[in-house]
Amino acid sequence: MPKLVTTLDHYEVWFLTGSQNLYGEETLRQVAEQSGEIARALDAAGDIPVRIVWKPVLKDSESIRRAALDANSDDNVIGLIAWMHTFSPAKMWIAGLDALRKPLLHLHTQANVELPWSEIDFDFMNLNQAAHGDREFGYIQSRLGVARKTVVGHVSDERVTSQIGTWSRAAAGWAATHELKLARFGDNMRYVAVTEGDKTEAELRFGVQVNTWGVNELVAAVDAASDAEVGALVEEYEELYDVVPELRRGAERHQSLRDGAAIEVGLRSFLEAGGFGAFTTSFEDLGGLRQLPGLAVQRLMAEGYGFGAEGDWKTAVLVRAAKVMGAGLPGGASLMEDYTYDLAPGNEVILGAHMLEVCPTLTSTKPTLEIHPLGIGGKDDPVRLVFTADAGPGVVVALSDMRERFRLIANVVDVVPPTEPLPRLPVGRAVWKPRPDFPTSAAAWLTAGGAHHTVMSTALGVEAFEDFAEIARTELLVIDESTTLREFTKEVRWNQAYHRLAQGF
Repeated sequence: MPKLVTTLDHYEVWFLTGSQNLYGEETLRQVAEQSGEIARALDAAGDIPVRIVWKPVLKDSESIRRAALDANSDDNVIGLIAWMHTFSPAKMWIAGLDALRKPLLHLHTQANVELPWSEIDFDFMNLNQAAHGDREFGYIQSRLGVARKTVVGHVSDERVTSQIGTWSRAAAGWAATHELKLARFGDNMRYVAVTEGDKTEAELRFGVQVNTWGVNELVAAVDAASDAEVGALVEEYEELYDVVPELRRGAERHQSLRDGAAIEVGLRSFLEAGGFGAFTTSFEDLGGLRQLPGLAVQRLMAEGYGFGAEGDWKTAVLVRAAKVMGAGLPGGASLMEDYTYDLAPGNEVILGAHMLEVCPTLTSTKPTLEIHPLGIGGKDDPVRLVFTADAGPGVVVALSDMRERFRLIANVVDVVPPTEPLPRLPVGRAVWKPRPDFPTSAAAWLTAGGAHHTVMSTALGVEAFEDFAEIARTELLVIDESTTLREFTKEVRWNQAYHRLAQGF
């Protein structure tokens, strides 16, 4: 059965260089040498997590079109970087850009950092004219309405490689959603609006396949878990976590831990057999499950699976994308829910959690494995990991269906320690201060129609989600330290008009 892959090791980005035959063989040889050096420098950059693969210099329409088609057909290629070393007449790029279905980054750079002023002649000018050629390329991209990221500067500048690295992570997230199959066990929570959404439009826009299976199909997989598989998993729990005494072997509630382990064995086998990378559950539809999946969901999220509670498949897609985009970075990503506030004036914070399902990648401490009653669901007391998210920068992002389009809303936050201990809150949780401040953030979020379920990432910054939204041609509203409610409200209204007009009638 296939295992879920949450790594960027197999992904690559092609480096394309534009020129033309006007300049002669010697100049074209230098173009190839210098563009190869730039591609190698990018490939060696520590903050670019994917392979950068140099391709021969493109000098005519057919070779450009062929490069785009070849990239489209290679599943390992997640995007293209294009640089016009010399002047590459933009009409040569029309067919290729029109055919391209992979993300594009326009790198506006040049081979040298400083100009050799005393040595410059017109041969030098012919060779080093990206300032000229990239403007032609920028025009044709805008003329055709090509979605892209533009990065400006020399490749020796860490700011440049950082931006390219962030974009490559967003492109990897885009690739991951396009190979994503998502299993919904039951429907979304009854009467809830924000977890609804257009699954057909989601497949067109993000590439994800969203389908539903009866929860008792999962129950059958759980019942098929062997004693040996369950026992091995219990041993793993005891090694990785601080298991409370009542759940240990021989204790009065050990069977509940084994039931939780059986759910993990069955859920994992179901997802692997179907090639799923994300899933949802609902406490209103548990069928023959003995307890609401908590521990199993937390551990599967930690391995890279996307998850949404109460049937919230849109958040499950975001969690999976964030897992891939943040692969290899410190920090984590998890389903999160804004639960309650501390409204001490000037020091307001948000306490986020969920019933059980917060991912332990948000902490570097050793979680406690506990069992407690759950007042909803009507099942046995569930086991779960209990911890508090590490302090540091983060971002919370929601995906809302706005009828004719999807809208992403992102809030830059600072995760902080709880004001006081939480000895009676037995769940994974996070406490954060939203930027720019609580009243502005909350009012802006409500104005935008942001969901109460989010993905919280402490591995990624908001730039990765900005790049993802541009690649997906999806609206993104950002709430950060520069946000004012007056301007944010205007942006929401302008976006409403723009996105409706951009889609046509």
